[in-house]
Amino acid sequence: MGQLVQFGTDSAPASGYFAPADNGGPGVIVIQEWWGLVPHIENVCDRFAAAGFSALAPDFYNGVSTTEPDEAGKLMMALNLTKAAEAFTAGIEFLQSNEAVTSAGVGVVGFCMGGGLCYVLAAREPESVVAVAPFYGLIPWADAAPDYSKIQAPIRGHYAEFDEYFTPELVAALQAQLDELGKDAILTVHPGTQHAFCNDDRPEVYSPSEAEAAFNETFEFFRSTIR
Repeated sequence: MGQLVQFGTDSAPASGYFAPADNGGPGVIVIQEWWGLVPHIENVCDRFAAAGFSALAPDFYNGVSTTEPDEAGKLMMALNLTKAAEAFTAGIEFLQSNEAVTSAGVGVVGFCMGGGLCYVLAAREPESVVAVAPFYGLIPWADAAPDYSKIQAPIRGHYAEFDEYFTPELVAALQAQLDELGKDAILTVHPGTQHAFCNDDRPEVYSPSEAEAAFNETFEFFRSTIR
């Protein structure tokens, strides 16, 4: 089990949930859904820790979370991307200086809003991010489209067949864009799934078999890339 931690600087403080691997492991940053730093995201960190990674989920909403979709949408649209990027960078520095982290670079995994932020933040920190795993990621902010050409890390994305937010057609278009840029990217559409199919706190969309497959693929991907 992890714990809440403080990091960053006095002028730009940040906080989050940190779950270190028992014997230390490669560093991973977990990026929240639009709900905030909720128990599901903490559980994801614990799951990565159990698989041998030291995982940190920065709290981009500064202690605020919700279970109401309307409120979550407002929180997401009000997110200050500059401050989120600062918290992300501080999170990387926290991992790189922590004795429970055995890697110089970090992997990034995110869900829904966090999946989109995977791309945005990997493009901002290409020297530190060595693996990117977006789960049904969408980028709702009109001015936040990442410069995909700046991403140096391999990408292994996981998307849903019946996703009304980021459809398989959009996945195919993004795959084509990444291919054109010469990126090492494989975006998988999981059959029979809906948006947020890995969220076991939402039984109406949770797909246990596809979620397990996606997580296991991500564990293996990170083991082979985060040194």
